[in-house]
Amino acid sequence: MFATAYALAVQDGLSAAGVRSALLVGAAILAGQLCVGWSNDGFDAERDQAAQRHDKPISAGLISAAVVQAAACLAAAAAVLVSAQLAHDAGLYHLIAVLSAVGYNAGLKSTPVSPLPYVLSFGLLPVIASLAVLGQPPPTSTIVAAALLGAGAHFANTVGDTEADALTGVRGLPQRIGPAASLTVMAVLIAAAAGCLLFGVLGAEGIGTVRRVAGIVLLLAGVVLALAGASRQVGVRGGYAAFRLTLVSVALLVTGFLVTA
Repeated sequence: MFATAYALAVQDGLSAAGVRSALLVGAAILAGQLCVGWSNDGFDAERDQAAQRHDKPISAGLISAAVVQAAACLAAAAAVLVSAQLAHDAGLYHLIAVLSAVGYNAGLKSTPVSPLPYVLSFGLLPVIASLAVLGQPPPTSTIVAAALLGAGAHFANTVGDTEADALTGVRGLPQRIGPAASLTVMAVLIAAAAGCLLFGVLGAEGIGTVRRVAGIVLLLAGVVLALAGASRQVGVRGGYAAFRLTLVSVALLVTGFLVTA
């Protein structure tokens, strides 16, 4: 997210205001992510203990749930304070994105509409960066691509937690359709996101041939990796390899976008 804001600052000529805005976006996103991550551990403390998730600090006995919850509240306060410094309503959109993610942690993850917080929060990310740095919203294709990538990551992320989710009663949409179908949906969403970004790359003006070709290659590589995960070449059981492959796919798509920003 900070890379996106910095790329926009470069596009703005690296003005002092642009760099300051990019730094503020990075600080706001960091505070928001800490709030989301810590609140997730707080909300899931009992579930993680029931599933014996030793990779989680509360379940492993490394820290108490009260401390994590207090830290999440402090991070939320920091997110509000920093977001208030963002211009052109970017801070408001950032707080909406954070609230959406916390709502997912608080219970939406166990409902059929579990992808919606991902769609909303990820879709708002380029809006926040563009408004804060450039003072104008990004192209619609970029917003749609970000939303699709968020939804795709959600479907891939649940595959590795299939057994734990079944044990603790988490029944979001991916859990309802199963791990194999979730990987297929993930690949379709990432391919659709790449299509949106390709539309923007091909239609953008002022991009050199080398940058345009590099962007297209990166976007297509991301789609290929997503398809590899969906075809179960990395296996569904456990799901962690597929999720890591998805992260690489998303990183390639984001890099392809930044190359041509």
